[in-house]
Amino acid sequence: QVQLVESGGGLVQAGGSLRLSCAASGRTFSSADVGWFRQAPVKEREFVAAINWSGGSTYYADSVKGRFTISRDNAKNTVYLQMNSLKPEDTAVYYCAAASRAPLYSAYAYDYWGQGTQVTVSS
Repeated sequence: QVQLVESGGGLVQAGGSLRLSCAASGRTFSSADVGWFRQAPVKEREFVAAINWSGGSTYYADSVKGRFTISRDNAKNTVYLQMNSLKPEDTAVYYCAAASRAPLYSAYAYDYWGQGTQVTVSS
């Protein structure tokens, strides 16, 4: 079992930055691939970024590539999402999730989800 808790969301102006954290409990977290997804009102949940268990491989949606950076600290059981150059279209609830299968860009790969944290970017 893995429990995930996101934090770090908030209101920021366009062009600003936020860092989201995903704190996990459970012995298996350090061996799990982890992803970030987001869901805006009346839109489907979409993939944002993912990182493999060791942190050696990262994956990004085209819409955030070059602006967002995913990282992890297994000693702290935490995954981070650094978000720079934020745009109003980045406004959404952001979720972290732990995967048990591939592909990491698909929500179906993930068994455990956090409750989400709201990110609002004003223009």
